[in-house]
Order: sequence, then C-alpha cells, then structure tokens
Amino acid sequence: MDDDVIRLVLVRHGQSTWNLENRFSGWTDVPLTGQGLEEAEAAGDLMAAEGFVFDVVHTSVLRRAVNTANAALDRMDLHWIPVRRSWRLNERHYGALQGLNKKETAARHGLEQVFLWRRSYDVPPPPLDPDDPRHPRFDPRYASIPAEEIPGAECLADVVARTVPYWCEGIVPDLRAGRRVLVAAHGNSLRALLKYLKGIGDEEIARLNIPTGIPLVVELDRELRHTADRYLGDRAAAEAAAAEVAAQAG
Repeated sequence: MDDDVIRLVLVRHGQSTWNLENRFSGWTDVPLTGQGLEEAEAAGDLMAAEGFVFDVVHTSVLRRAVNTANAALDRMDLHWIPVRRSWRLNERHYGALQGLNKKETAARHGLEQVFLWRRSYDVPPPPLDPDDPRHPRFDPRYASIPAEEIPGAECLADVVARTVPYWCEGIVPDLRAGRRVLVAAHGNSLRALLKYLKGIGDEEIARLNIPTGIPLVVELDRELRHTADRYLGDRAAAEAAAAEVAAQAG
C-alpha cells in the first residue's frame, strides 16, 4: 500500500429489523436481522480478504452499529481492538416518524413531503414531544449530554453539525497517530461524514445512498483531504443495494 495514502474504512450497519420492515429507525435501538448479521460477517470477510487490519474502531451507541462492528471484527480475528463509541455517530433522529412505515407515511403525507423529511438537507421531520417516553432525554446512555443538545428530531444539517466535531476530535487524532481506523455507523451519520470529507453540496447529498453492510474505503492524503473512495466487493451489487435504499419510500 502507498505510504502517502491514508485509508479509512466506513461501514453502515447490516440490515436491522426495522430496515426489513421499512420503518424509520432513527435513534430507536433496534437489533440486526439474521441477514444483517450475515452482512456484517461478510463485511469482515471482505476486509480481511483485501488485507485490511485495524487498530481502533469507532461506533455509535446503537446496537445495530455496535453488533455490526463486533461481528465484522470477529471474522477478522480483531475482536480485541480498542473501541470508541459516541452518540455523535448515531443515525439521524427521525422524530415523530420513528417506527412508521416509510411507504405508508408517503401514502399519507405525499411522496414530496416524505422526500423532504428523508432527504432534504435542512428540513427536519415533526419532532417528538419532550414528554414522549421515546424521547432520548429519558435514555440513560444520553444522560451526560447537555439537554439543549439532545434532539427530538434532526435534519441532515443537524447530523453534520454533531458528526463533524467527532471527526475532528475523535477520529482525526487516531489517524494522525498512524492508527488504522474502522467506523461502523449509520446511513445518515456516514452521509454527513462523506459530505464533509468530499465537499458534497447541500442538494447533491440528497442523492447519496449508502447500502448496508458493504465496506467503503475512503482514501485521504496526508492532510486528510479526500482523494478517492470505493466499495469493496462487487461494484454492481453495491450500486443495486444503494438503489434499494433510495426506493424505500416508494
């Protein structure tokens, strides 16, 4: 490998139960399906076959990302490496839409409105009521977060605003120290990270879809500027999986 190239690997968690049911998941802590676990293990096999080795893994605090990282690293015999977890890598909070079926929501509110909620850069969905028991302020894993930072709903701009600081303060120090980094996270937190790294425009980012369980290798120069990226494995399969993500609301 070129010593002047830094390779960062990003992987969206494997299929979750609510991916399977086509529901908005957000911060709801749903598990992987059997297929999702197989996707995670296959991601580990792909990375091992390509010669990747990692020194540290970063995940969200949601089990679908945590378990994806665990399964992939177990296949690589790297189950022991240090783990850093942060809510800043969580999926976008879908507010009151969480738990709703995407196609049924589109039928009720119209495709255009649901597209705005799902894909626009700066239009958040309806928020959860602060007294709703599903609100993250009642979840002990977020107890240390200042109340004003705990979302009841987020647009992608909000996800960028919380993810980029974690990139700068959490991931960049590992890369600067020469550590080989794997990030296991979610469709929208990874879209936010790629928007920042690649300088993707606010409108263009709506067309970026990330498939579950397929590692994306991001190449950076020594100044940590994006130079290239590619999915491991079959390119056509990755493109087809991304198209499925785009079609989820019908």
